Amino acid sequence: MKDLKIMFMGTPDIAAESLKALVENGFRVVCAVTQPDKPKGRGHKLVPTEVKSEAQMHNISVYQPESLKNGELQPILDEYKPDLIAVVAYGKILPSYVLDYPKYGCINMHASLLPKYRGAAPVQWSVLNGEEYSGVTTMKMDVGLDTGDMLISEKIKIGEYETSEELFERISTLGAKVLCETIERIDDITPIKQNHDEHTYAPMLSKEMARIDWNKSKNEISKFICGMNSWPMAYTSYKDDIVKIIEARKYDEELNGENGQIIRYEKGKGLLVKCAGGGIWLKVIQFAGGKRMSIDDYMLGHTIENGVILK
Repeated sequence: MKDLKIMFMGTPDIAAESLKALVENGFRVVCAVTQPDKPKGRGHKLVPTEVKSEAQMHNISVYQPESLKNGELQPILDEYKPDLIAVVAYGKILPSYVLDYPKYGCINMHASLLPKYRGAAPVQWSVLNGEEYSGVTTMKMDVGLDTGDMLISEKIKIGEYETSEELFERISTLGAKVLCETIERIDDITPIKQNHDEHTYAPMLSKEMARIDWNKSKNEISKFICGMNSWPMAYTSYKDDIVKIIEARKYDEELNGENGQIIRYEKGKGLLVKCAGGGIWLKVIQFAGGKRMSIDDYMLGHTIENGVILK
């Protein structure tokens, strides 16, 4: 179905990957809709979204409405008359006049195995919760939040120490492939209703959620550190200093002392911290205002005291 007129709606890098795949695979993308440019950095310079940048590379017209309410997208729909709207991480709920416009509806690529992890941060929560698998699902959108009938699902195994950022890159590639396959086969796929009783929700992460609880198990803390990477980054307090934990590994033996207590430093292994049922080797850290450094490099010019309780 590569002759369908497709309107693409998306904003971040995962959406740009799907837009790129559609164009490179010969699909007819007639326009792109994305969020408005946002100020970034100290100079608050307006920066285009990843989808806008990708669309401009392919000479695709870009539209950036502030809102979709009050029919703001209607003139664009009427101009391009899309047969299908492909949606990947657009960032706003689509009103009914958009959902109902195209003949083939609005097809969303969601970065989870629905009905699990509906919402804004499915990749991160699949890592945080220690899931064995993540994946992607394409669905026909309805007025609910990721509640539409499913079209194609494909799973991917999560590595033991794979971070959300690393998984996100693989999900982006997989999702682009599945979206292309879905549109190619759109006339042949029988939609499957979600079991709403099995749904879980994946809300946005926040900095306030990122402090490590050393009373949790080594498995929980390991997955927490991986899940919070690359944002907002898991952190703890050493005395009065905030320390981000970039990379860590599990230590399986029981340790004496209090949870959160620094036990010892070993070159090549890291800094061992006690937690429930074992410990965590801190391998790469970042003190507030400092650079990311391996523990080995940090210890060349600094001292971290054994016995201190991380908070």
